[in-house]
Amino acid sequence: MRKVSIFGATGSIGQNTIDLIAREPGAYDVVALTGGQNIARLAADARRLNAQIAVTADESRLGELREALAGSGVEAAAGTRAIVEAATRPADWVMSAIVGAAGLAPGMKALEQGATLALANKESLVTAGELIMRTARQHGGRILPVDSEHSAVFQGLVGEDMSAVERIIITASGGAFRDWSLQEMARATPEQAAKHPNWDMGLRITIDSASMFNKALEVIETKEFFGCPHSMIEVLVHPESMVHALVGFKDGALMAHVGPPDMRHAIGYALHWPDRRKLPVERLDLAKIGTFTFRQPDPVRYPALRLAHEVLEAGGLAGAVFNAAKETALDGFLARRIGFLQMAEVVEEVLERLVASQCLKNAEMTLDTVQETDHLARKTAQEVMAEQDR
Repeated sequence: MRKVSIFGATGSIGQNTIDLIAREPGAYDVVALTGGQNIARLAADARRLNAQIAVTADESRLGELREALAGSGVEAAAGTRAIVEAATRPADWVMSAIVGAAGLAPGMKALEQGATLALANKESLVTAGELIMRTARQHGGRILPVDSEHSAVFQGLVGEDMSAVERIIITASGGAFRDWSLQEMARATPEQAAKHPNWDMGLRITIDSASMFNKALEVIETKEFFGCPHSMIEVLVHPESMVHALVGFKDGALMAHVGPPDMRHAIGYALHWPDRRKLPVERLDLAKIGTFTFRQPDPVRYPALRLAHEVLEAGGLAGAVFNAAKETALDGFLARRIGFLQMAEVVEEVLERLVASQCLKNAEMTLDTVQETDHLARKTAQEVMAEQDR
């Protein structure tokens, strides 16, 4: 029986993972489930899966979690340290689906135990790609991609030599505003940005999809995960969200991964790898679909993509700056302090202020320096937004 843990169990990725695990009763021993504010959901899933421990990130909710788990035999804990401790508990397979930079430390701990890390937390590779890949190598851990795009690339490379790859194309739906004018985007509200046309995702990632910051993070992830030059990575807007990525080879061939917009495919592939097993996802009727469309992303509408390539050019801790500034700018948009298009302006200003600084250029990439850079970038982003308020 495989031991599994799910970090970020109450989010959309976590819930889809639980759906797949629950369909195979007796196949998995659930070690840890972690979540945020949805205590009822976390407790219910911990009871249903008979988890060893359930952890909420919110220390103030520990009493509520304990009460919800009373009599179940499931241990309750709370806070950041408890989440990291849960990651040290032996598990064969760990889903890393905590949103944001908070997912880095538990993912690192899981790799240090030699676990297979199913990585949905894109910020881990963006902020500390070199560090997390090195940790996996040193401790015999393995990282499997769960983002639909990177899972698609990973599958397209099965049996192939990376030296034969000429280009990697990841696709983007274009999000809620793909057909809006710049003037309309400037006036967009958080509620409008949170309505994705294709995917059922969490609030923050849905808004990141509309701004294309989500795709910018994925460009950085692609370079870190597959070790390719960033000049090889392309992005295409594909409104149907069915071609998730394409791998182009030196002989001119393109291998495309096609599937429905259902995260259970990428999760299931990582869960069962290296095998393929039957999954409860839609089977596409290509004749009924008829047409796939693609177009180049407009660099004026989506400056986040340009910024991603600048971050990769800078290297080092630039990814940590980028992600922290992006998360802080998104907080500002959700709080209606800044407009939708101003998020990219804030991120670009923070990058300009910090990336060239000598202390960041010379710093070794460790968990401490990544976290210190994250804190500095968030503080700087707050300062930039305060300046815009004046």
